[in-house]
Parts: sequence; C-alpha cells; structure tokens
Amino acid sequence: MRMRWEPFLDAVRERGEYPARQEAERAARVVLALLGAHLVGDVRTGLAARLPETFELILLNPLQAAEPLDPQRFVRATAAWIEGATEETALWDVGAVLSVVADAAGEDLMRRVLLQLPPGYDLLFGRPRAD
Repeated sequence: MRMRWEPFLDAVRERGEYPARQEAERAARVVLALLGAHLVGDVRTGLAARLPETFELILLNPLQAAEPLDPQRFVRATAAWIEGATEETALWDVGAVLSVVADAAGEDLMRRVLLQLPPGYDLLFGRPRAD
C-alpha cells in the first residue's frame, strides 16, 4: 500500500526532528535519489510503489551508481548533496528518511532491499540484523 505524502513527510520530520517540513522534504529527496541509484529491478519498482508519488519518481530516476557505495560512503555522498551538511548531520538525515522507508516497505520487501545493498545498510534503515 502506497504511503501518502503528508504522513510520509510528517514521519521523516518527526524522526529527524526538523523544525520545518521543507527540511524533511529536502532530506527525503536527496536520500531517495541516492538510494534509487543502488537498487534495481522488481525491488526498486516495488519499493517505489510504496512511496508517495513524488518520491516514487525520484527513486525511479534513471541515475545508476557506478559502484555500490558502502554505508559510510552513502552518508558522505548524502552530505555532499546537502548544502551545509556534515557527515554527522547527513547520518541523521539518512536515518530519518530510511527508517520511514523501511516502515513503508514492510519486512519482506526490506529483506529484498537489503540483499541488493552492501553490508551495513540494515543499520541505516534502523533494522539491525541479528545474524
């Protein structure tokens, strides 16, 4: 089931403790663009279908990563895309957005998403694996 725009942004805003919805939206746009570059096939389209339509389009943008970024490099890339961000604030942004994405995805789809990503992304999504 697709998550609606306002509940999605409200959840990101609450988890990220952003004072304004615009900050939550900015973080979501950047994080989802980077995430979309790392997912392929049915997993990418399945996840996109669970997000509000605007974010669905961002996740499905044809941008593809030249190589998979490990979680630390993903956070650094996020920091580079957000004006004035540091790695610490970018980690906060990534966690706020990806934890809401994980909620929207559900357990089965999240398992499939994590299989496409390098080890360690489970922590960014707020879903540590008990391996």
